[in-house]
Amino acid sequence: MLGAAAQDYLKNIYKMSGSGRPLTPSMLAERLCVTPAAVTRMVQRLGKLKLVNYARNQELALTPAGERIALEVIRHHRLLEAYLHEALGYPWDRVDAEAEKLEHVISEEFEERIDRFLGHPSHDPHGDPIPTKQGYMDPARHGTLSELAPGERSLIRRVTDRDPEMLRFMAALGLVPATWVEMVGKAPYGGPLTVRVGDVEHAIGRELADNVFVAAAE
Repeated sequence: MLGAAAQDYLKNIYKMSGSGRPLTPSMLAERLCVTPAAVTRMVQRLGKLKLVNYARNQELALTPAGERIALEVIRHHRLLEAYLHEALGYPWDRVDAEAEKLEHVISEEFEERIDRFLGHPSHDPHGDPIPTKQGYMDPARHGTLSELAPGERSLIRRVTDRDPEMLRFMAALGLVPATWVEMVGKAPYGGPLTVRVGDVEHAIGRELADNVFVAAAE
């Protein structure tokens, strides 16, 4: 059975592999806040277990077995986030840290009970898709709020969950999943963006808008 650290590596390799550019050990070290030497040691170990492929050009990729484990850990994490938020009343800026501690230790029975209790949710509180028990996860990609043109209106699908302070600020502005948002205007030369949520307009920075992902409703 893999330890929590190895599971975290697989989870993060999976998440970072969808960026469209080759994933290198140095990129993974930066994400995990560890040394490149530590990444090399873990990757070599995971390679021996046939969970990670490590090419000569230093590109990292999961094997099918590694991907199955990564998706199972992600499923645990996002189900826990949903349970903490919906059943226990945790604010959405705190569920990620709590789920990080619990995702490696819950049993399959506990996972199934959470899933059943919540009515088999498809997404976590931040709008990220929850992998199914069979290991399928919605592959949909969404554009960012900052990419909308003035006058364009779209639905918030998900938000980045890595910064609790940013999440609190998003919540205060109403920038939460399943909410319509309109791009009112963009100041030139990297200036602020003006967006409308409901009947209220807000001036926001482009960094914030880059962490809000939108797509038109089907």
